[in-house]
Amino acid sequence: MGKLLNRALMVAGLVVASTAAQAEKWDMPTPYSDQTFHTVNIKQFADDVRAATDGKLDITIHSAGSLLKHGDIKNAIRSELVPIGEFFMGLLANENPAFGIDTLPLVATSYEDAEKLWAAQKPEVEKLLERQKLMPLFSVPWPPQGLYTQKEIAKADDLKGTKFRSYNANLEKFATLIGAAPTQIEAPDIPQAFTTGRVEAMITSPSTGANTKAWDFLTHYSPINAWVPKNVVVINKASFDALDEATQKAVMDAAAAAEKRGWEMSQKEATEKTKVLGDNGISIIEPSDVLKTDLAKIGAQLLEEWQASASPEAKTIVESYNQ
Repeated sequence: MGKLLNRALMVAGLVVASTAAQAEKWDMPTPYSDQTFHTVNIKQFADDVRAATDGKLDITIHSAGSLLKHGDIKNAIRSELVPIGEFFMGLLANENPAFGIDTLPLVATSYEDAEKLWAAQKPEVEKLLERQKLMPLFSVPWPPQGLYTQKEIAKADDLKGTKFRSYNANLEKFATLIGAAPTQIEAPDIPQAFTTGRVEAMITSPSTGANTKAWDFLTHYSPINAWVPKNVVVINKASFDALDEATQKAVMDAAAAAEKRGWEMSQKEATEKTKVLGDNGISIIEPSDVLKTDLAKIGAQLLEEWQASASPEAKTIVESYNQ
């Protein structure tokens, strides 16, 4: 009887060991902090995958750049250093403009437009990433970018001569077209730059405005929704293909749920952080019809110039978006 019991326990132990050996553990880097809604969303994605696979695929989230720097994440996935990760899609615009069209000012100026743009952009992004043996799982936008100033802006001419914060080529062109003086300022330096007079206006999300306590150095915010940039979660194709069919389905189902949830979280974030700005004394000014018209003209000019040197994939996105 004792021998039988010992044999049964041995078999059970082998089964447990075999199950443990089959469990796949993945590391997933993201540059954003645990408090960022994007990180909250991908943690739920990982939980959903773990639950759907009974722990067979266990994804550990490494937030705030603790595993990899932001600019290194995509190539780390490509080289199979990690199987999956999240990053700001506009970072790849130097590889191909198709990746950065959502950072072009005044092309998509609402969540509805942003969804339409992603529908046009996704097939081209998939093709471009496939060439690098990568696959996008889902994409989630940041809140739309608004205009922060030290006075009310009723028309584009009101921004002429202002020192305008820029942090990429598109924003520098925008500032130049409105007659402002573009000044390169990184996000952590925003409060000091305004306090010392290096800049007088900027375009950024209500999240950044609230996080930097913009009410300490600014008085007005106008939700012009200049653009709606996105993060993307990307997986190494070989890592995905190595999963069994049921686990692949669990990943794709969780990704679809994460994209839907993430867009809803972004809209909630925009509303809540705009309220935080108002609650702390910033005047929330809806853009006038004149300002909207002025900005639309500038946006059309920016798009025309961008298309002149855009890649075939980028031009396909614009054609699809405009249909």
